[in-house]
Amino acid sequence: QVQLVESGGGLVQAGGSLRLSCTASGRTFSMYVMGWFRQAPGKQRELVAAISSGGMTNYADSVKGRFTISRDNVRNTVYLQMNSLKPEDTAVYYCRTIAPAVYWGQGTQVTVSS
Repeated sequence: QVQLVESGGGLVQAGGSLRLSCTASGRTFSMYVMGWFRQAPGKQRELVAAISSGGMTNYADSVKGRFTISRDNVRNTVYLQMNSLKPEDTAVYYCRTIAPAVYWGQGTQVTVSS
């Protein structure tokens, strides 16, 4: 069992930045592929960024060049640095283990005002 706790959401103006953090319980964090997902009102939940246990990354086209996912396996934490935020980035952001098992965090609200 892995528990995930996100933090770092909030309200920011367009063009601003936020950094989300997700800290995992347990001693097996380093073996998990980790991802950040988001869900905007009325839309399906979508994958924003993912990072493998070895640090390889993948991004949704909509955030490439603006968002950076990283991880610290000593601190059991994955980060999402979000720059040049746009109103369309407004959503609840979720941390999730992708593999070898699926666990979700509770989500953190990100609101970008125009």
